[in-house]
Amino acid sequence: MSKSQNDDRIVIFDTTLRDGEQSPGASMNLDEKLRIAEILEGMGVDVIEAGFPITSEGDFEAVNEIAKVTKNSIVAGLSRAVHMDIERCAEAIKPAARGRIHTVIATSPIHMKYKLQMEPGEVLDRVIDSVSFARKFTDDVEWSAEDASRTEHDFLCRCIEEAIKAGAGTVNIPDTVGYAVPEEFGALISMIFNRVPNIDKAVVSVHCHNDLGLAVANTLAAVKAGARQVECTVNGLGERAGNAAMEEIVMALRTRQDLMPVISSIKTEEIMKISKLVSTVTGFSVQPNKAIVGANAFAHESGIHQDGILKHAGTYEIMTPESVGVTTSSLVLGKHSGRHAFKEKLITLGYELGDNAVEDAFKRFKDLADKKKEIFDEDLVALVDDEVVRANDRIQLISLEILCGTRHRPPKAELELEIDGETKACKSTGDGPVDAAFNCVKDLFPHAARLQLYQVHAVTHGTDAQAEVTVRLEENGRTVNGQSADTDTMVASVKAYVNALNKLLVKRKKIAPAALSA
Repeated sequence: MSKSQNDDRIVIFDTTLRDGEQSPGASMNLDEKLRIAEILEGMGVDVIEAGFPITSEGDFEAVNEIAKVTKNSIVAGLSRAVHMDIERCAEAIKPAARGRIHTVIATSPIHMKYKLQMEPGEVLDRVIDSVSFARKFTDDVEWSAEDASRTEHDFLCRCIEEAIKAGAGTVNIPDTVGYAVPEEFGALISMIFNRVPNIDKAVVSVHCHNDLGLAVANTLAAVKAGARQVECTVNGLGERAGNAAMEEIVMALRTRQDLMPVISSIKTEEIMKISKLVSTVTGFSVQPNKAIVGANAFAHESGIHQDGILKHAGTYEIMTPESVGVTTSSLVLGKHSGRHAFKEKLITLGYELGDNAVEDAFKRFKDLADKKKEIFDEDLVALVDDEVVRANDRIQLISLEILCGTRHRPPKAELELEIDGETKACKSTGDGPVDAAFNCVKDLFPHAARLQLYQVHAVTHGTDAQAEVTVRLEENGRTVNGQSADTDTMVASVKAYVNALNKLLVKRKKIAPAALSA
């Protein structure tokens, strides 16, 4: 048996900051990435893939800064199988206490012929060269066979064997296009264990995409077959239909120890916290019926279900809400609550802010308490996330006034924005109040981005609920999502639009060196 099969511990490799950010519409600035990385490390993630350093200065800086502050988790950077990428990646992870270079090249016939335009022998040479070169910078090198699930078995086994000989300590078997089904993918991993002679010298990893909705199922099948690293993202974020969801994998392994007697180092009580943060940062709302972290994941409406739950929770709940960080209290604070109670409540929700940040958040809480009779956990999460993770945006809303209704045609908007430290103001009209406000933003910050989506939903129930607005913009093939919440729908709308513009500024700096999706 390989060391992977003998080991009962699963390495959790989170690629939210790399593959997750490649999801159309998702873009994160440095502060947002640092905050996510901090929580990932705190919850026990073993490997944080922090970015793809060659793509932009921003990606390089993010990997480099995360490497500086991360103490326990391994910080990985992605690279193609070329020296330029590997050198850039090595420089980015250099400050890390534990750094990894993750190098990848496609091995399937269709990718080699049409994308790489290389013969199999050339690809094999590149595998050996890239891993050997990466080992000059770090002892921790991971090699990935892009599109492994559609690769000829003989060639895949040969590449894996040579990658391990060259010094790869982890070999990753991706289902890049989400083509495999669980029985097939599990058999692929078993085949690798049986046919690669030096497989005991490396950890076998899997990276599954969700195009057929089978990413988590394929991942678990691989674990049963002996894989001991799983690559995943928070909320299943990722290209196309996304990646295997970290929270689903972790809770499946924890819940079904009878079938998969393996353990992870994840503090599962932090799952809801990281899920909400990633949703806020990316502007990708979590669907209510999403497993583990959806709003309905622990809700029971059927009378038969409710009766069973009241008699014994185990009748319909296979895990407790508390095990994933869902708080049982709904009503939390009121306008008479003090700073100490407010700070303690933030801690129970997973936020440990500095004194200045707590003071700023407390002021916003008091403002919110004057507008809402009842304040729920979700309100506080929206309030803190909306401000804390966006404190350093280049464009920020200063003030907004709207005149609309049957007596004000056309609707009028007056807006003040701070752009790179300079306050600018304008007045504009539009077909409706949202259009008028957005026209003002365009006047103050001219751009050619096209509005693809404008969506509003309530954070909690009631007519005084905060409105959470999502805005999607598209510019030259790039898409970004912006999100914000406020009791005033118009304020939330402008903040979401401005948030999307800030993300667009980040995304404008990225380049795509080649089609790549391990």
